[in-house]
Amino acid sequence: MTEIILFPTIFLLSYFGVEAFRRWSQRRKLLDVPNERSSHTNPTPLGGGLVIVTLGLTAYLIHSNFISDKFSWGYFIGAILVAGISWLDDLYSVSSLWRFFVHALAALLVVYTVGYFEELYVPIFQITQSSRIGGILLTFLWIVWLTNVFNFMDGIDGIAGMQTVTAGIGWMAAGRLLGAESVEFYAGILAFSGLGFLIQNWQPARIFMGDVGSAFLGFTFAVLPILAGKEADIAPEKLPVLLLLSAAFYWLFVFDTVYTFVRRIIEREKFWQAHRSHLYQKLVVAGFSHQFVTILYGGISILTIITTVFVMLKENVGEAFLIFVIGFQSLGLLFFTYFLGKKKQ
Repeated sequence: MTEIILFPTIFLLSYFGVEAFRRWSQRRKLLDVPNERSSHTNPTPLGGGLVIVTLGLTAYLIHSNFISDKFSWGYFIGAILVAGISWLDDLYSVSSLWRFFVHALAALLVVYTVGYFEELYVPIFQITQSSRIGGILLTFLWIVWLTNVFNFMDGIDGIAGMQTVTAGIGWMAAGRLLGAESVEFYAGILAFSGLGFLIQNWQPARIFMGDVGSAFLGFTFAVLPILAGKEADIAPEKLPVLLLLSAAFYWLFVFDTVYTFVRRIIEREKFWQAHRSHLYQKLVVAGFSHQFVTILYGGISILTIITTVFVMLKENVGEAFLIFVIGFQSLGLLFFTYFLGKKKQ
């Protein structure tokens, strides 16, 4: 019952906190000045995601220490490290090597203190292979990669905030079904703080999330399946399936990033350089508004989450159905981007 009061309070604290931060950011001239790769045209206050970080970690610290007794110092310190280096990057532009080093350190802290996916798993065929080294490597790469995925995808107004809200809702439902109450609670905090930010970030955005918010959220959402598995006392061989369900909650972010990366390698582009060739960016370049693209990605995410929860509820519905749905959505996004987008131009 406390969530009925707490979550709206978090929403209000986020909304007004972001507004206060926006005014401070303007006074301090902490602005994102547009360049040739930008999707905005006016200098805009930056770093509003710091409010999400502050609310999220404060709520996590209090709840996990005094209510659920599920505190993970590895996750907490890791999240502070990721948010800290990202905040410095927003302020001064930190080299990618230093950012990777901190992300790697944060991932290793989680692996050491929380755990890792002990089974390597092939979906549909249900092939599992025990491998301690492979499991550690998979977990490490998953955390570092998803931390950066949110950063890559935070390129137009509203899209990262919308994904925070939808993924938070998905993890609230998953936490409830798995019996992981602290994960359910924390996901609600992220969803409602993300909603407060989203209103301020809706096109035309009054403030941007910044790396401090996107990297923190990517790191946190990467760690949630591991925290949920530990809290729900899920057998190690079941954890890789939880990873699949987790990826479904942010599937379009995952798919867009992987597809763009592979396509740039095939076309022999310098994939390590900044660009505007993600699918969501192509839609904006084609003439679709930020609002339309954000709603498109958010709407598909909601459908994927509903499908994921349905699979979790129905034992006779296998993961093949989930993979079919997200595959169909992926092909649909490609068709929409490359065919309907060109017609609009």
